Amino acid sequence: MKSYQEMNKNELLELKANLESKYKEEKAKGLSLNMARGKPGISQLELAMPMLNVLNSSSDMNTILGNDTRNYGDLDGIGECRRLMADMMEVEKDNVIVCGNSSLNIMYDTIARSMAFGVNGSTPWNKLDKVKFLCPVPGYDRHFKITEAFGIEMINIPMDENGPDMDLVEKYVNNDEAVKGIWCVPKYSNPTGISYSDETVKRFAALTPAAPDFRIYWDNAYCIHHLYEDVHDKILNILDECEKAGHPDMVYIFASTSKISFPGSGISAIATSKANLDFILSKMTVQTIGHDKINQLRHVRFFKDINGLKAHMKKHGELLRPKFEAVLNELDAELTGLEIGSWVKPRGGYFVSFNALPGCAKNIVAKCKDLGVVLTGAGATYPYGKDPLDSNIRIAPSFPTPEEMAQAAKIFVLCVKLASVEKLLEDK
Repeated sequence: MKSYQEMNKNELLELKANLESKYKEEKAKGLSLNMARGKPGISQLELAMPMLNVLNSSSDMNTILGNDTRNYGDLDGIGECRRLMADMMEVEKDNVIVCGNSSLNIMYDTIARSMAFGVNGSTPWNKLDKVKFLCPVPGYDRHFKITEAFGIEMINIPMDENGPDMDLVEKYVNNDEAVKGIWCVPKYSNPTGISYSDETVKRFAALTPAAPDFRIYWDNAYCIHHLYEDVHDKILNILDECEKAGHPDMVYIFASTSKISFPGSGISAIATSKANLDFILSKMTVQTIGHDKINQLRHVRFFKDINGLKAHMKKHGELLRPKFEAVLNELDAELTGLEIGSWVKPRGGYFVSFNALPGCAKNIVAKCKDLGVVLTGAGATYPYGKDPLDSNIRIAPSFPTPEEMAQAAKIFVLCVKLASVEKLLEDK
């Protein structure tokens, strides 16, 4: 197949006319498909429905230690649930606090606590002239919305197949005391799907921050979210690595069961050092008497242990895999060799990241919407919603059915081709 880059103006005009004809045909179908967010599909939600039967009015509501989950207590979460989340996050139980249904909520609270009270006794951020955060890009839009909401200056850090550009990270963190944190999705990263290399994790742990209150915000959202049974990415344990490097307090790890049990009714957790935990709990005790312990007990009774979690996630992978393959097969078949885009083939997580020709992402997303396929807004994967190249598009295959995903992928490819031809003609 001839590369679009090699075509002359007449060839591109002929191709454009052909693509516009197909575009009109697709528009006449009146489709309505949504790939905007990484929501689990209905079939995935059905997997957890038996969880609603593990507790009823006749159930023993006590923890292993005999604490009544219906009452006050266990500010840091019931012990068996802390164990479950610790095993999922590959940390020790004593390093874990179990919270509500959303890890995003914990991240927001962690930033808010730092703004109001500082970090473990440091100057509250709201009393500082400048607070900065490093943002690996493309990245998770909701991370960026949190720091933007608090007026924190965000700095783009490019990503490659090993993770963030660590030369840049070290330059900022080790030399600028206004840099207080960095957002990370270290495994099956949102949206690129890559997992941080061992060297990257070790370099994170070896950082020597100019700011003593600098923290790594390690959002391990997809820690057991594998697409393939026989191929699992593995990353080093950042808490262990920080401990070995003499920086035990430098990292907060976040995780949840939002894409394991129910997104609206899961459980979340933060794992960190004892000094960090003590400070967090000292503020939490004013904020709440405790999170939903009955829901914590429900999760433990249903999953039982880490093996139960992994067995459950194997079922998720079986449901997700055909949807991802519908997208990737179409991209491979229709765009390979055309030199109008690049994409990753993730082994886990929830997204496929596509890089179009510079200046094309907004046009592609708009064209897809015109044909009834809703994508995440172009630019959302960058701070302030501004992709400097207008290139990155996040595809979320999880919610539609495999058949719908195959339809949507064909429309996406058509829009990529048409937008690319328009851009190349514009540049001729």
